[in-house]
Amino acid sequence: MWNSFFYKNQNTGAEDNKKIQENLEEIVVPEHIAVIMDGNGRWAKKQGRPRTYGHYMGAERLKEIVRYADAAGVKIISAYAFSTENWKRPITEVNYIMKLLDKYLTNELDTFMQNNVQLRFMGDKKALPEHIISRMNNAELCTKDNTGIILNLAINYGGRSEIINAIKSMTTDITNGRLTVNEINEENFGKYLYTAELPPPDLLIRTGGDQRVSNFMLWQIAYAEMWYTKAYWPDFTKELFYEALRSFSLRDRRFGGLNNK
Repeated sequence: MWNSFFYKNQNTGAEDNKKIQENLEEIVVPEHIAVIMDGNGRWAKKQGRPRTYGHYMGAERLKEIVRYADAAGVKIISAYAFSTENWKRPITEVNYIMKLLDKYLTNELDTFMQNNVQLRFMGDKKALPEHIISRMNNAELCTKDNTGIILNLAINYGGRSEIINAIKSMTTDITNGRLTVNEINEENFGKYLYTAELPPPDLLIRTGGDQRVSNFMLWQIAYAEMWYTKAYWPDFTKELFYEALRSFSLRDRRFGGLNNK
């Protein structure tokens, strides 16, 4: 856990931290949180800075939120870092994001190890630069036995393409006799997704003001609770994170059935 590190490295006072920690005892903490980290570029523009600066600050914010999520008892954070559609952005911005990812996976690896964080990735690695793929594979290998919070980064990820790729893999197994048509069901289909070993998200958080899922974990979020905020991702504080957790606790999760309370 990063409790001591987290509470020594925040801008708010000790009383605020104590209040949040006490409030966490009153809420239900989701096991798996999916996060659409939107608004980095718009945040930077408001600061009179280039969009690349927004991505840098967004990466810093992710580290802080993972620390807080770990302290709160969240088991998995799935963060939308780079989508299949993001290749359409200016080449300078794409190159910067790749350099930032390279730096993140290099400079932060020791910190992940020291704090028992397990790194995972979902998305189509084949389209990424070879040195990025190497960094990702190394990070997964180095942290695979860590038993703390899982940080699942979506890089070159698209929900529709994930489902199509799963169908292709399942069809191949049927053709080769490893699976029968009668064995096609939700449980078996889930085994062909990037998140095969993970439970589905309980809560989806989106920053930046838009209220859509933007092709993120389309299969997995079927029954996730949604929480939106107008705050841009670099402005997403631990107080806002707590508000998302509190809102989740108040939801009546029936999964299509009836609550017998």
